[in-house]
Amino acid sequence: MSWLFGVQKNAAPQIPDDFQAAAPGAPQAPGGQPPKQDGNSKMAYSFDSTALERAAKAARDLERFPNAKEALELSRMQEVTRQKEVESDMKKVEAQLANMKSEHIRVAEEERRKTLGEETKHARSRADYQDQLARKRNEEELAMKARMQEESLRKQEESVKKQELLRKQTIEHELALKHKYELEKIDAETKARAKAARENRDVNLEQMKLHEEENRKTVIEKIKTSGELIGTGLNQFLNDKTKIAAAVSGLTALAVGWYTAKRGTGVAARYIESRLGKPSLVRETSRITPLEIAKHPIKTVKMITRQKKDPLEGVILSPSLERRLRDIAITTSNTKRNNGLFRNVMFYGPPGTGKTLFAKSLAQHSGLDYAVLTGGDIAPLGRDGVSAIHKVFDWASKSRKGLIVFIDEADAFLQKRSKEGMSEDTRAALNAFLFRTGEQSRKFMLVVASNQPEQFDWAVNDR
Repeated sequence: MSWLFGVQKNAAPQIPDDFQAAAPGAPQAPGGQPPKQDGNSKMAYSFDSTALERAAKAARDLERFPNAKEALELSRMQEVTRQKEVESDMKKVEAQLANMKSEHIRVAEEERRKTLGEETKHARSRADYQDQLARKRNEEELAMKARMQEESLRKQEESVKKQELLRKQTIEHELALKHKYELEKIDAETKARAKAARENRDVNLEQMKLHEEENRKTVIEKIKTSGELIGTGLNQFLNDKTKIAAAVSGLTALAVGWYTAKRGTGVAARYIESRLGKPSLVRETSRITPLEIAKHPIKTVKMITRQKKDPLEGVILSPSLERRLRDIAITTSNTKRNNGLFRNVMFYGPPGTGKTLFAKSLAQHSGLDYAVLTGGDIAPLGRDGVSAIHKVFDWASKSRKGLIVFIDEADAFLQKRSKEGMSEDTRAALNAFLFRTGEQSRKFMLVVASNQPEQFDWAVNDR
């Protein structure tokens, strides 16, 4: 039992077979088979009159059928549903077409973007290539300009050389001509003087004889007069005992005065040198003297106002060596404070390790002055080396604060006395040094430095 358009029906309407066959959308051929299409698709363009007949017959049968209206309405609804399905399929097709179109547009845009990228890349490559060509062209132009400049400079140099050569040749030619003219002039003058001398030879000889005769007579007269005067004076002097005594006393006083002045001047000079100046062997010193104040006032003020500092400041050493040097600094400071006997020290090592620097810092830390000498200055003095060494130690002994005598490159004159080739002057200087350092002193401390300590004489090592 079903409802259709508000009308209750007991059963579904029965549609004849002919009506169903003639229903729209399902055309069929007689016998229930679908119409066949030939190769030319004649069914799409020919008019079939039998279909109308079948439709009319179906309509008559339908009028006789009791549920004809419901069947028509159902058929109409089926047709509407089929049309909607067709419209839905068409919309799907249109959507597919739109999607295909958008996909085509996307692909076209992607291709256009790739094309633009390739064009940009190609343009960049072309620009880079053009830039390389421009750079290469500029480099070639610069190289060409440099070559042209070098060629121009070379030509200018050659031109200058040629001009200098011409000028030199001109000067040489002028000098040669001048020399030639001067030789000719001198030759002419010599010949003229010789000719005049030959012509006036007799006259000149006569004049020379007269001149020499007059000179001889004058000298004889001078000798006679001087002899008479000296003889008369000596006669009077020998006859007068008072004059003889006065002369002897005057000569004696003159000799004594000359000897005293000579010795006194030497003593005064040594005293002034030991008190006011410094020996010639001392290269550098912190000892303040009136002469140093006059020569270097600013340096002297800095030395006076300097503060005590760590003697190892600025020196980088191994821990064991640093401990040993610090012990030396403490011992030296305590010796100065207690007015004890100083110990002598020897530093050895390669150049530039801070030997001189530590010696100066040690003097400043201990409240002592320092004097820097070098062994290479003693050998050139020869025999005067002994006197120079004695002057240094005399000067050091008169120091009020105490002095550190630092001798750099000491192995230059403190070599082994058994060494062959050692000069007598160097040996004498070594002996003088050993004599002055035989005992420890309260006035000075000796510090020697060397790069080769094995060359020292054994007596130096004992010091």
